[in-house]
Amino acid sequence: MSCVLGFDFGARRIGVASGNRISQSARPLPVLMVNAGEPDWTRVDALLAEWQPEALVVGLPLTLEGGEQEITRGARAFADALAQRSGLPVHLVDERHTSQEASRRFAAQRASGAARRRDAVNIDSLAAAVILESWLTQAP
Repeated sequence: MSCVLGFDFGARRIGVASGNRISQSARPLPVLMVNAGEPDWTRVDALLAEWQPEALVVGLPLTLEGGEQEITRGARAFADALAQRSGLPVHLVDERHTSQEASRRFAAQRASGAARRRDAVNIDSLAAAVILESWLTQAP
């Protein structure tokens, strides 16, 4: 199987995308909600069962200078929990500038009529797709 799941960790929402190693492409999936600091693990488990990925990718939110911040520690903790729950390899990817690329893609979708303003809630999953595509193009 060549499926990989990608995650864009956030304090309120976690973007999710599915990707394919062969095509090196990714597509956004519905976001996961975070309640009281905890991801919706039931939904995570359902995604793992549905997609049966061979690996997981989590965006690592570093500062522009490459330093760590509070959200970075949260993303690392999420990645560690994913690895323990799934037993799969989890790869961390520098996600600097992915939000800008996701915003650019969303704006292009809006301009073409493929997305509406209300679809902005899914921008986190669009960012997850960007993160995952970045990893897919660099993965061995």
